[in-house]
Amino acid sequence: MKAVTDSPADPDEPELAHGVGPWPGGGAAWPDDDRYDPDLLADGDRRNVIDRYRYWRMAAIVADLDERRHPFHVAIENWQHDLNIGSIVRSANAFLADTVHIIGRRRWNRRGAMVTDRYQHVVHHDDIAAFTAWAAAAQLPVIAIDNVDGSVPVDRADLPERCVLLFGQEGPGLSPEALAAASATVEITQYGSTRSINAGAAAAIIMYEWCRRHAG
Repeated sequence: MKAVTDSPADPDEPELAHGVGPWPGGGAAWPDDDRYDPDLLADGDRRNVIDRYRYWRMAAIVADLDERRHPFHVAIENWQHDLNIGSIVRSANAFLADTVHIIGRRRWNRRGAMVTDRYQHVVHHDDIAAFTAWAAAAQLPVIAIDNVDGSVPVDRADLPERCVLLFGQEGPGLSPEALAAASATVEITQYGSTRSINAGAAAAIIMYEWCRRHAG
């Protein structure tokens, strides 16, 4: 799994104008809890995190998320350095996916993730064969998301509680190898003239639909 490190002053972490300042009352009032980061308590916390995690160490946030992660995974083919991957990782964090799997090229543009990849487990598979072997060993069905012949509209499709949601590149969609590896193919119903929607938007819609059905 992806390692995480504590870096409260990291310049890549987006700062929020509506963050919080230093812990009220000074050092004498700091909570006696090792989840809290002394630097954040002293200087304030302007990271893009929910209030529950204000002043917490990054590793403590990840550990808490790990106690509550949903049992669905997200996988993305990465043959063309798709800029949507960062946005998909960000949505996976928002919807508390177990893990994001990058298939193909190891490098991907992290800017769209807005640092959420540090809170989200991200793993790499060299190709579809390696990914399929992992999914089979984990006993997780692969649900392909693409609007190809035979796809079932998501409102009528089965989205198992334990599964991997597999997304393709913007434009070409999923590779033939990826579609062949899936146990089902699901599409998002569209009403306009464009054949496809943005891959990052599609991923967010499907993850939300999974959560609507299964999240407590």
